[in-house]
Amino acid sequence: MAGQSSYSRLAGDEAAVISAGGGDDDYDAKKLRLLGYEPQLKRNLSLLSNFSVTFSIISVLTGITTLYGTGLEFGGPVAMVYGWPIAGTFTIIVGLAMAEICSAYPTSGGLYFWSARLCSERRWGPFASWLTGWFNIVGQWAVTTSVDFSLAQLIQVIILLSTGGNNGGGYLASKYVVIAFHAAILLSHALINSLPISWLSFFGQFAAAWNMLGVFVLMIAVPAVATERASAKFVFTHLNTDNSAGIHNNLYIFVLGLLMSQYTLTGYDASAHMTEETKNADKNGPIGIISAISISIVVGWGYILGITFAVKEIPYLLSPDNEAGGYAIAEVFYLAFKSRYGSGVGGIVCLGIVAVAIYFCGMSSVTSNSRMVYAFSRDGAMPLSPVWHKVNKHEVPINAVWLSAFVSLCMALPSLGSLVAFQAMVSIATIGLYIAYALPIFFRVTLARKHFVPGPFNLGRYGVLVGWVAVLWVVTITVLFSLPVTYPVTKDTLNYTPVAVGGLFILVLTSWVVSARHWFKGPVTNLSG
Repeated sequence: MAGQSSYSRLAGDEAAVISAGGGDDDYDAKKLRLLGYEPQLKRNLSLLSNFSVTFSIISVLTGITTLYGTGLEFGGPVAMVYGWPIAGTFTIIVGLAMAEICSAYPTSGGLYFWSARLCSERRWGPFASWLTGWFNIVGQWAVTTSVDFSLAQLIQVIILLSTGGNNGGGYLASKYVVIAFHAAILLSHALINSLPISWLSFFGQFAAAWNMLGVFVLMIAVPAVATERASAKFVFTHLNTDNSAGIHNNLYIFVLGLLMSQYTLTGYDASAHMTEETKNADKNGPIGIISAISISIVVGWGYILGITFAVKEIPYLLSPDNEAGGYAIAEVFYLAFKSRYGSGVGGIVCLGIVAVAIYFCGMSSVTSNSRMVYAFSRDGAMPLSPVWHKVNKHEVPINAVWLSAFVSLCMALPSLGSLVAFQAMVSIATIGLYIAYALPIFFRVTLARKHFVPGPFNLGRYGVLVGWVAVLWVVTITVLFSLPVTYPVTKDTLNYTPVAVGGLFILVLTSWVVSARHWFKGPVTNLSG
Protein backbone atom coordinates (compact mmCIF):
# COMPACT_ATOMS: atom_id res chain seq x y z
CA MET A 1 0.00 0.00 0.00
CA ALA A 2 1.54 3.27 -1.09
CA GLY A 3 0.28 5.27 1.84
CA GLN A 4 1.24 3.06 4.78
CA SER A 5 4.82 4.23 5.16
CA SER A 6 3.60 7.79 5.52
CA TYR A 7 1.25 6.85 8.33
CA SER A 8 3.98 4.98 10.15
CA ARG A 9 6.43 7.84 9.90
CA LEU A 10 4.05 10.59 10.87
CA ALA A 11 2.20 8.66 13.54
CA GLY A 12 5.41 7.83 15.32
CA ASP A 13 5.13 5.30 18.11
CA GLU A 14 1.47 4.69 17.34
CA ALA A 15 2.59 2.26 14.61
CA ALA A 16 3.69 -0.10 17.35
CA VAL A 17 0.20 -0.09 18.78
CA ILE A 18 -1.18 -1.22 15.44
CA SER A 19 1.34 -3.95 14.92
CA ALA A 20 0.56 -5.23 18.39
CA GLY A 21 -3.22 -5.05 18.20
CA GLY A 22 -4.27 -4.53 14.59
CA GLY A 23 -5.57 -8.06 14.13
CA ASP A 24 -7.66 -8.58 11.01
CA ASP A 25 -9.05 -5.07 10.90
CA ASP A 26 -9.50 -3.64 7.43
CA TYR A 27 -7.08 -1.23 5.85
CA ASP A 28 -9.03 1.92 6.76
CA ALA A 29 -9.31 0.94 10.42
CA LYS A 30 -5.58 0.24 10.61
CA LYS A 31 -4.75 3.58 9.06
CA LEU A 32 -7.02 5.37 11.50
CA ARG A 33 -5.30 3.64 14.40
CA LEU A 34 -1.94 4.67 12.98
CA LEU A 35 -3.20 8.24 13.26
CA GLY A 36 -4.14 7.58 16.88
CA TYR A 37 -7.87 6.87 16.85
CA GLU A 38 -10.02 3.85 17.55
CA PRO A 39 -12.77 3.60 14.87
CA GLN A 40 -16.15 4.60 16.33
CA LEU A 41 -18.17 5.72 13.31
CA LYS A 42 -19.67 3.27 10.84
CA ARG A 43 -17.58 3.18 7.65
CA ASN A 44 -20.44 2.89 5.20
CA LEU A 45 -19.85 5.65 2.63
CA SER A 46 -18.67 4.99 -0.91
CA LEU A 47 -16.85 7.48 -3.10
CA LEU A 48 -20.22 8.45 -4.60
CA SER A 49 -21.69 9.05 -1.16
CA ASN A 50 -18.70 11.12 -0.03
CA PHE A 51 -18.88 13.18 -3.23
CA SER A 52 -22.64 13.60 -2.91
CA VAL A 53 -22.45 15.14 0.57
CA THR A 54 -19.83 17.65 -0.54
CA PHE A 55 -21.51 18.43 -3.88
CA SER A 56 -24.80 19.12 -2.11
CA ILE A 57 -23.02 21.42 0.38
CA ILE A 58 -21.35 23.43 -2.39
CA SER A 59 -24.77 23.43 -4.11
CA VAL A 60 -24.51 25.92 -6.96
CA LEU A 61 -28.28 26.36 -6.83
CA THR A 62 -27.90 27.60 -3.25
CA GLY A 63 -24.98 30.00 -3.57
CA ILE A 64 -25.72 31.45 -6.99
CA THR A 65 -29.44 31.89 -6.30
CA THR A 66 -28.83 33.52 -2.92
CA LEU A 67 -26.24 36.03 -4.16
CA TYR A 68 -27.34 36.50 -7.77
CA GLY A 69 -28.57 39.97 -6.86
CA THR A 70 -25.11 40.84 -5.54
CA GLY A 71 -23.60 39.64 -8.80
CA LEU A 72 -26.04 41.74 -10.83
CA GLU A 73 -25.40 44.88 -8.79
CA PHE A 74 -21.62 44.59 -8.79
CA GLY A 75 -20.55 44.06 -12.37
CA GLY A 76 -23.59 42.24 -13.68
CA PRO A 77 -23.09 39.65 -16.46
CA VAL A 78 -19.36 40.26 -16.91
CA ALA A 79 -18.60 39.83 -13.19
CA MET A 80 -20.61 36.61 -13.03
CA VAL A 81 -19.78 35.01 -16.38
CA TYR A 82 -16.03 35.62 -16.07
CA GLY A 83 -15.74 35.87 -12.31
CA TRP A 84 -17.09 32.33 -11.87
CA PRO A 85 -14.31 30.54 -13.83
CA ILE A 86 -11.68 32.80 -12.24
CA ALA A 87 -12.85 31.96 -8.71
CA GLY A 88 -13.37 28.35 -9.80
CA THR A 89 -9.82 27.95 -11.06
CA PHE A 90 -8.30 29.16 -7.82
CA THR A 91 -10.78 27.10 -5.81
CA ILE A 92 -9.59 23.98 -7.65
CA ILE A 93 -6.03 24.91 -6.66
CA VAL A 94 -7.03 25.28 -3.00
CA GLY A 95 -8.92 21.98 -3.26
CA LEU A 96 -5.92 20.16 -4.75
CA ALA A 97 -3.67 21.37 -1.93
CA MET A 98 -6.25 20.23 0.64
CA ALA A 99 -6.80 16.89 -1.09
CA GLU A 100 -3.09 16.06 -0.93
CA ILE A 101 -3.05 16.64 2.83
CA CYS A 102 -6.36 14.81 3.28
CA SER A 103 -4.82 11.73 1.63
CA ALA A 104 -2.04 11.72 4.22
CA TYR A 105 -4.34 12.25 7.23
CA PRO A 106 -7.89 10.90 6.56
CA THR A 107 -9.63 11.74 9.85
CA SER A 108 -12.91 13.45 10.78
CA GLY A 109 -10.92 16.25 12.37
CA GLY A 110 -9.72 17.28 8.96
CA LEU A 111 -8.05 20.68 8.88
CA TYR A 112 -7.14 21.06 12.56
CA PHE A 113 -5.65 17.56 12.69
CA TRP A 114 -3.63 18.33 9.57
CA SER A 115 -2.24 21.52 11.14
CA ALA A 116 -1.24 19.68 14.30
CA ARG A 117 0.65 16.98 12.44
CA LEU A 118 2.28 19.35 9.97
CA CYS A 119 3.64 21.49 12.82
CA SER A 120 4.52 18.60 15.13
CA GLU A 121 8.28 18.79 14.55
CA ARG A 122 8.37 22.50 15.45
CA ARG A 123 6.26 22.20 18.64
CA TRP A 124 3.69 24.56 17.17
CA GLY A 125 1.23 21.70 16.74
CA PRO A 126 -1.20 22.44 19.60
CA PHE A 127 -1.50 26.17 18.79
CA ALA A 128 -1.81 25.53 15.05
CA SER A 129 -4.47 22.92 15.76
CA TRP A 130 -6.38 25.22 18.12
CA LEU A 131 -6.37 28.15 15.68
CA THR A 132 -7.33 26.09 12.65
CA GLY A 133 -9.98 24.10 14.48
CA TRP A 134 -11.88 27.08 15.81
CA PHE A 135 -11.83 28.94 12.49
CA ASN A 136 -13.06 25.76 10.81
CA ILE A 137 -15.83 24.98 13.26
CA VAL A 138 -17.15 28.55 13.54
CA GLY A 139 -16.92 28.92 9.77
CA GLN A 140 -18.96 25.76 9.34
CA TRP A 141 -21.61 26.94 11.78
CA ALA A 142 -21.78 30.22 9.86
CA VAL A 143 -22.24 28.31 6.60
CA THR A 144 -25.17 26.36 8.06
CA THR A 145 -26.62 29.59 9.42
CA SER A 146 -26.38 31.40 6.10
CA VAL A 147 -27.72 28.44 4.08
CA ASP A 148 -30.76 27.77 6.25
CA PHE A 149 -31.51 31.47 6.73
CA SER A 150 -31.34 31.98 2.96
CA LEU A 151 -33.87 29.15 2.60
CA ALA A 152 -36.14 30.86 5.14
CA GLN A 153 -35.89 34.08 3.12
CA LEU A 154 -36.63 32.22 -0.13
CA ILE A 155 -39.71 30.65 1.47
CA GLN A 156 -40.77 34.19 2.39
CA VAL A 157 -40.45 35.23 -1.28
CA ILE A 158 -42.30 32.13 -2.52
CA ILE A 159 -45.18 32.93 -0.16
CA LEU A 160 -45.14 36.58 -1.27
CA LEU A 161 -45.37 35.67 -4.97
CA SER A 162 -47.94 32.92 -4.35
CA THR A 163 -50.29 35.33 -2.56
CA GLY A 164 -50.27 38.09 -5.17
CA GLY A 165 -46.77 39.53 -5.19
CA ASN A 166 -45.34 42.69 -3.70
CA ASN A 167 -47.66 44.91 -5.74
CA GLY A 168 -50.74 42.72 -5.55
CA GLY A 169 -51.32 42.51 -1.82
CA GLY A 170 -49.14 39.46 -1.27
CA TYR A 171 -48.16 38.37 2.24
CA LEU A 172 -44.65 39.42 3.28
CA ALA A 173 -43.58 37.45 6.34
CA SER A 174 -42.08 39.48 9.20
CA LYS A 175 -38.54 38.97 10.43
CA TYR A 176 -39.92 36.97 13.35
CA VAL A 177 -41.73 34.58 11.00
CA VAL A 178 -38.54 34.21 8.95
CA ILE A 179 -36.63 33.26 12.10
CA ALA A 180 -39.37 30.75 12.90
CA PHE A 181 -38.91 29.26 9.41
CA HIS A 182 -35.17 29.11 10.06
CA ALA A 183 -35.69 27.32 13.39
CA ALA A 184 -38.07 24.79 11.84
CA ILE A 185 -35.62 24.05 9.03
CA LEU A 186 -32.78 23.50 11.50
CA LEU A 187 -34.98 21.25 13.62
CA SER A 188 -35.77 19.05 10.63
CA HIS A 189 -32.08 18.92 9.68
CA ALA A 190 -31.14 17.82 13.18
CA LEU A 191 -33.78 15.09 13.09
CA ILE A 192 -32.58 13.78 9.71
CA ASN A 193 -28.97 13.84 10.87
CA SER A 194 -29.95 11.73 13.88
CA LEU A 195 -30.71 8.84 11.51
CA PRO A 196 -28.14 6.14 10.68
CA ILE A 197 -25.43 7.09 8.19
CA SER A 198 -27.00 4.81 5.55
CA TRP A 199 -30.01 7.16 5.47
CA LEU A 200 -27.75 10.19 5.16
CA SER A 201 -25.93 8.46 2.32
CA PHE A 202 -29.25 8.00 0.50
CA PHE A 203 -30.33 11.60 1.10
CA GLY A 204 -26.91 12.85 0.05
CA GLN A 205 -27.03 11.00 -3.26
CA PHE A 206 -30.60 12.18 -3.86
CA ALA A 207 -29.51 15.75 -3.10
CA ALA A 208 -26.60 15.53 -5.54
CA ALA A 209 -28.91 14.23 -8.27
CA TRP A 210 -31.49 16.95 -7.47
CA ASN A 211 -28.84 19.68 -7.69
CA MET A 212 -27.52 18.33 -10.98
CA LEU A 213 -30.92 17.90 -12.62
CA GLY A 214 -32.24 21.13 -11.13
CA VAL A 215 -29.45 23.15 -12.69
CA PHE A 216 -30.12 21.71 -16.14
CA VAL A 217 -33.88 22.18 -15.86
CA LEU A 218 -33.57 25.82 -14.79
CA MET A 219 -30.77 26.84 -17.16
CA ILE A 220 -32.86 25.56 -20.08
CA ALA A 221 -36.44 26.26 -18.99
CA VAL A 222 -36.14 29.85 -17.74
CA PRO A 223 -34.53 31.42 -20.84
CA ALA A 224 -36.62 29.16 -23.10
CA VAL A 225 -39.97 30.43 -21.80
CA ALA A 226 -38.92 34.08 -21.58
CA THR A 227 -40.46 36.08 -24.45
CA GLU A 228 -37.55 38.50 -24.38
CA ARG A 229 -34.02 37.26 -24.02
CA ALA A 230 -30.75 39.08 -23.55
CA SER A 231 -28.31 39.12 -26.43
CA ALA A 232 -25.01 37.27 -26.36
CA LYS A 233 -23.31 40.66 -26.40
CA PHE A 234 -25.14 41.63 -23.19
CA VAL A 235 -24.36 38.34 -21.45
CA PHE A 236 -20.66 38.27 -22.33
CA THR A 237 -19.71 41.96 -22.45
CA HIS A 238 -22.04 44.03 -20.27
CA LEU A 239 -20.38 45.34 -17.11
CA ASN A 240 -23.01 46.86 -14.85
CA THR A 241 -21.56 49.95 -13.16
CA ASP A 242 -24.94 51.35 -12.11
CA ASN A 243 -25.20 50.54 -8.42
CA SER A 244 -26.55 52.19 -5.31
CA ALA A 245 -23.27 51.67 -3.46
CA GLY A 246 -21.52 54.79 -4.73
CA ILE A 247 -18.75 52.72 -6.35
CA HIS A 248 -17.71 53.64 -9.89
CA ASN A 249 -14.29 52.05 -10.42
CA ASN A 250 -14.75 49.15 -12.86
CA LEU A 251 -12.09 46.89 -11.32
CA TYR A 252 -13.44 47.52 -7.82
CA ILE A 253 -16.95 46.66 -8.98
CA PHE A 254 -15.76 43.45 -10.67
CA VAL A 255 -13.89 42.36 -7.53
CA LEU A 256 -16.96 42.83 -5.34
CA GLY A 257 -18.94 40.74 -7.82
CA LEU A 258 -16.58 37.81 -7.17
CA LEU A 259 -18.22 37.33 -3.77
CA MET A 260 -21.12 35.43 -5.35
CA SER A 261 -18.76 32.90 -6.90
CA GLN A 262 -16.44 32.48 -3.94
CA TYR A 263 -19.27 32.20 -1.40
CA THR A 264 -20.81 29.42 -3.49
CA LEU A 265 -17.57 27.48 -3.82
CA THR A 266 -17.10 26.69 -0.13
CA GLY A 267 -17.79 23.75 2.13
CA TYR A 268 -15.75 21.14 0.28
CA ASP A 269 -13.86 20.27 3.47
CA ALA A 270 -16.92 18.07 4.11
CA SER A 271 -15.25 15.22 2.22
CA ALA A 272 -12.40 15.34 4.71
CA HIS A 273 -14.73 15.39 7.72
CA MET A 274 -16.54 12.31 6.37
CA THR A 275 -13.38 10.23 5.85
CA GLU A 276 -13.83 8.14 9.01
CA GLU A 277 -17.11 6.99 7.48
CA THR A 278 -15.74 6.55 3.94
CA LYS A 279 -14.22 3.39 2.47
CA ASN A 280 -10.69 3.73 1.05
CA ALA A 281 -10.62 7.12 2.69
CA ASP A 282 -7.07 8.11 1.72
CA LYS A 283 -8.12 7.96 -1.95
CA ASN A 284 -11.87 8.59 -1.95
CA GLY A 285 -11.74 11.56 0.43
CA PRO A 286 -9.38 13.56 -1.82
CA ILE A 287 -11.27 12.51 -4.95
CA GLY A 288 -14.51 13.62 -3.28
CA ILE A 289 -13.04 17.10 -2.74
CA ILE A 290 -11.75 17.56 -6.28
CA SER A 291 -14.70 16.00 -8.10
CA ALA A 292 -17.26 18.01 -6.13
CA ILE A 293 -15.47 21.28 -6.90
CA SER A 294 -14.88 20.44 -10.58
CA ILE A 295 -18.44 19.37 -11.36
CA SER A 296 -19.82 22.34 -9.40
CA ILE A 297 -17.75 24.73 -11.53
CA VAL A 298 -19.04 23.26 -14.78
CA VAL A 299 -22.75 23.09 -13.88
CA GLY A 300 -22.59 26.40 -12.01
CA TRP A 301 -21.27 28.23 -15.05
CA GLY A 302 -24.05 26.71 -17.14
CA TYR A 303 -26.61 27.88 -14.57
CA ILE A 304 -25.22 31.42 -14.60
CA LEU A 305 -25.24 31.58 -18.40
CA GLY A 306 -28.75 30.16 -18.72
CA ILE A 307 -30.33 32.47 -16.17
CA THR A 308 -28.45 35.55 -17.37
CA PHE A 309 -29.88 35.10 -20.88
CA ALA A 310 -33.29 35.74 -19.27
CA VAL A 311 -32.16 38.98 -17.60
CA LYS A 312 -33.61 42.31 -18.72
CA GLU A 313 -33.57 45.69 -16.98
CA ILE A 314 -31.15 45.08 -14.13
CA PRO A 315 -32.31 48.13 -12.09
CA TYR A 316 -35.86 46.76 -12.00
CA LEU A 317 -34.71 43.29 -10.94
CA LEU A 318 -32.86 44.86 -8.01
CA SER A 319 -35.66 47.24 -7.03
CA PRO A 320 -37.45 46.52 -3.75
CA ASP A 321 -40.64 47.60 -5.50
CA ASN A 322 -40.76 44.65 -7.90
CA GLU A 323 -43.09 41.68 -7.38
CA ALA A 324 -40.44 39.65 -5.53
CA GLY A 325 -39.55 42.55 -3.23
CA GLY A 326 -36.08 42.95 -4.72
CA TYR A 327 -35.10 39.26 -4.76
CA ALA A 328 -33.51 39.45 -8.19
CA ILE A 329 -33.44 35.85 -9.39
CA ALA A 330 -36.98 35.20 -8.12
CA GLU A 331 -38.13 38.15 -10.23
CA VAL A 332 -36.28 36.71 -13.24
CA PHE A 333 -38.10 33.37 -12.88
CA TYR A 334 -41.46 35.02 -12.21
CA LEU A 335 -41.29 37.43 -15.17
CA ALA A 336 -40.07 34.76 -17.59
CA PHE A 337 -43.17 32.61 -17.07
CA LYS A 338 -45.57 35.52 -16.70
CA SER A 339 -44.46 37.01 -20.01
CA ARG A 340 -45.14 33.70 -21.77
CA TYR A 341 -48.22 32.37 -20.00
CA GLY A 342 -49.71 35.40 -18.26
CA SER A 343 -49.00 33.77 -14.90
CA GLY A 344 -45.87 33.48 -12.82
CA VAL A 345 -46.79 30.08 -11.36
CA GLY A 346 -44.07 28.35 -13.37
CA GLY A 347 -41.51 30.72 -11.90
CA ILE A 348 -42.72 29.88 -8.40
CA VAL A 349 -42.29 26.16 -9.20
CA CYS A 350 -38.72 26.90 -10.32
CA LEU A 351 -38.10 28.62 -6.99
CA GLY A 352 -39.42 25.47 -5.34
CA ILE A 353 -36.75 23.44 -7.16
CA VAL A 354 -34.12 25.79 -5.75
CA ALA A 355 -35.66 25.63 -2.26
CA VAL A 356 -35.34 21.83 -2.20
CA ALA A 357 -31.69 22.11 -3.24
CA ILE A 358 -31.01 24.65 -0.48
CA TYR A 359 -32.77 22.40 2.01
CA PHE A 360 -30.47 19.49 1.23
CA CYS A 361 -27.47 21.80 1.25
CA GLY A 362 -28.31 22.75 4.83
CA MET A 363 -28.89 19.11 5.76
CA SER A 364 -25.45 18.09 4.45
CA SER A 365 -23.89 21.12 6.12
CA VAL A 366 -25.18 19.95 9.50
CA THR A 367 -23.71 16.51 8.74
CA SER A 368 -20.28 18.02 8.13
CA ASN A 369 -20.60 20.34 11.16
CA SER A 370 -21.42 17.51 13.49
CA ARG A 371 -18.42 15.43 12.38
CA MET A 372 -16.12 18.37 12.99
CA VAL A 373 -17.64 18.92 16.45
CA TYR A 374 -17.32 15.19 17.16
CA ALA A 375 -13.63 15.15 16.22
CA PHE A 376 -12.70 18.42 17.92
CA SER A 377 -14.39 17.42 21.15
CA ARG A 378 -12.82 13.94 20.95
CA ASP A 379 -9.50 15.76 21.32
CA GLY A 380 -10.80 17.79 24.28
CA ALA A 381 -10.85 21.17 22.51
CA MET A 382 -14.44 22.16 23.31
CA PRO A 383 -16.27 22.97 26.52
CA LEU A 384 -18.06 19.83 27.76
CA SER A 385 -16.08 17.78 25.24
CA PRO A 386 -17.13 14.37 26.66
CA VAL A 387 -20.75 15.24 25.84
CA TRP A 388 -20.22 16.19 22.20
CA HIS A 389 -18.21 13.20 21.01
CA LYS A 390 -20.63 10.57 22.26
CA VAL A 391 -22.19 8.36 19.59
CA ASN A 392 -25.56 6.64 19.75
CA LYS A 393 -26.48 3.05 18.91
CA HIS A 394 -26.46 3.94 15.21
CA GLU A 395 -22.87 5.19 15.57
CA VAL A 396 -23.99 8.77 14.93
CA PRO A 397 -22.52 11.66 17.01
CA ILE A 398 -26.00 12.65 18.12
CA ASN A 399 -25.11 15.37 20.62
CA ALA A 400 -22.79 17.04 18.09
CA VAL A 401 -25.66 17.10 15.59
CA TRP A 402 -27.99 18.95 17.95
CA LEU A 403 -25.27 21.31 19.14
CA SER A 404 -24.54 22.32 15.55
CA ALA A 405 -28.21 23.01 14.87
CA PHE A 406 -28.58 25.04 18.08
CA VAL A 407 -25.49 27.19 17.47
CA SER A 408 -26.62 27.88 13.90
CA LEU A 409 -29.97 29.07 15.24
CA CYS A 410 -28.26 31.39 17.72
CA MET A 411 -26.03 32.84 14.98
CA ALA A 412 -29.12 33.91 13.03
CA LEU A 413 -30.72 35.78 15.94
CA PRO A 414 -28.77 39.04 15.30
CA SER A 415 -30.87 39.40 12.14
CA LEU A 416 -33.79 40.39 14.39
CA GLY A 417 -31.90 43.50 15.42
CA SER A 418 -29.99 44.31 12.27
CA LEU A 419 -29.33 42.62 8.96
CA VAL A 420 -25.96 44.39 9.01
CA ALA A 421 -25.06 42.55 12.21
CA PHE A 422 -26.25 39.28 10.70
CA GLN A 423 -24.24 39.85 7.51
CA ALA A 424 -21.18 40.41 9.69
CA MET A 425 -21.86 37.09 11.38
CA VAL A 426 -22.21 35.07 8.19
CA SER A 427 -19.24 36.76 6.52
CA ILE A 428 -17.22 34.26 8.52
CA ALA A 429 -18.81 31.62 6.31
CA THR A 430 -16.56 32.67 3.43
CA ILE A 431 -13.48 34.33 4.87
CA GLY A 432 -13.30 32.41 8.16
CA LEU A 433 -13.66 29.07 6.42
CA TYR A 434 -11.06 29.89 3.79
CA ILE A 435 -8.59 30.95 6.47
CA ALA A 436 -9.08 27.51 8.02
CA TYR A 437 -8.42 25.98 4.60
CA ALA A 438 -5.24 28.00 4.11
CA LEU A 439 -3.61 27.39 7.49
CA PRO A 440 -2.70 23.68 7.05
CA ILE A 441 -1.69 24.36 3.43
CA PHE A 442 0.62 27.13 4.66
CA PHE A 443 2.15 24.81 7.26
CA ARG A 444 2.62 22.09 4.64
CA VAL A 445 4.64 24.39 2.33
CA THR A 446 6.69 25.99 5.14
CA LEU A 447 7.26 24.15 8.43
CA ALA A 448 6.50 20.69 7.01
CA ARG A 449 8.02 21.16 3.57
CA LYS A 450 10.85 18.70 4.21
CA HIS A 451 9.16 16.12 6.42
CA PHE A 452 5.66 15.89 4.87
CA VAL A 453 5.08 12.37 3.53
CA PRO A 454 2.10 12.28 1.16
CA GLY A 455 -0.54 9.61 0.88
CA PRO A 456 -1.71 7.82 -2.29
CA PHE A 457 -3.20 11.04 -3.71
CA ASN A 458 -0.37 13.53 -4.12
CA LEU A 459 0.81 16.32 -6.39
CA GLY A 460 4.43 15.21 -6.55
CA ARG A 461 6.91 17.99 -7.21
CA TYR A 462 4.09 20.46 -7.85
CA GLY A 463 2.71 20.17 -4.32
CA VAL A 464 4.64 23.13 -2.90
CA LEU A 465 3.85 25.40 -5.88
CA VAL A 466 0.14 24.56 -5.76
CA GLY A 467 0.15 25.14 -2.01
CA TRP A 468 1.70 28.60 -2.30
CA VAL A 469 -0.78 29.66 -5.01
CA ALA A 470 -3.64 28.44 -2.78
CA VAL A 471 -2.37 30.41 0.23
CA LEU A 472 -1.88 33.59 -1.82
CA TRP A 473 -5.41 33.32 -3.24
CA VAL A 474 -6.90 33.06 0.25
CA VAL A 475 -4.88 36.12 1.34
CA THR A 476 -6.18 37.95 -1.75
CA ILE A 477 -9.87 37.22 -1.21
CA THR A 478 -9.53 37.97 2.51
CA VAL A 479 -8.37 41.47 1.61
CA LEU A 480 -10.84 41.94 -1.26
CA PHE A 481 -13.91 40.88 0.68
CA SER A 482 -12.94 43.13 3.58
CA LEU A 483 -13.12 46.26 1.41
CA PRO A 484 -16.04 48.70 1.83
CA VAL A 485 -19.04 47.75 -0.30
CA THR A 486 -20.87 51.08 0.02
CA TYR A 487 -19.76 54.70 0.05
CA PRO A 488 -19.79 56.86 2.03
CA VAL A 489 -18.84 54.51 4.84
CA THR A 490 -21.02 54.86 7.93
CA LYS A 491 -21.92 52.58 10.82
CA ASP A 492 -24.84 51.31 8.75
CA THR A 493 -22.84 50.71 5.55
CA LEU A 494 -19.52 49.54 7.00
CA ASN A 495 -18.34 46.13 5.79
CA TYR A 496 -18.14 44.29 9.09
CA THR A 497 -16.26 41.30 7.63
CA PRO A 498 -12.85 42.31 9.07
CA VAL A 499 -14.55 43.11 12.38
CA ALA A 500 -16.21 39.69 12.54
CA VAL A 501 -13.17 37.73 11.39
CA GLY A 502 -10.78 39.84 13.48
CA GLY A 503 -13.03 39.42 16.49
CA LEU A 504 -13.00 35.66 16.04
CA PHE A 505 -9.20 35.70 15.81
CA ILE A 506 -8.89 37.77 19.00
CA LEU A 507 -11.25 35.43 20.87
CA VAL A 508 -9.39 32.32 19.72
CA LEU A 509 -5.98 33.82 20.48
CA THR A 510 -7.07 35.13 23.88
CA SER A 511 -8.56 31.79 24.88
CA TRP A 512 -5.28 30.14 23.91
CA VAL A 513 -3.08 32.53 25.89
CA VAL A 514 -5.30 32.63 28.97
CA SER A 515 -6.30 29.00 29.17
CA ALA A 516 -5.91 26.48 26.37
CA ARG A 517 -2.11 26.57 26.12
CA HIS A 518 -1.96 25.03 29.59
CA TRP A 519 -4.06 21.98 28.75
CA PHE A 520 -4.72 21.57 25.02
CA LYS A 521 -2.03 19.36 23.52
CA GLY A 522 -3.56 18.93 20.07
CA PRO A 523 -5.07 15.69 18.79
CA VAL A 524 -4.84 12.95 21.40
CA THR A 525 -5.13 9.23 20.92
CA ASN A 526 -8.18 7.34 22.14
CA LEU A 527 -6.48 3.99 21.69
CA SER A 528 -6.45 1.80 24.78
CA GLY A 529 -3.29 0.22 26.04
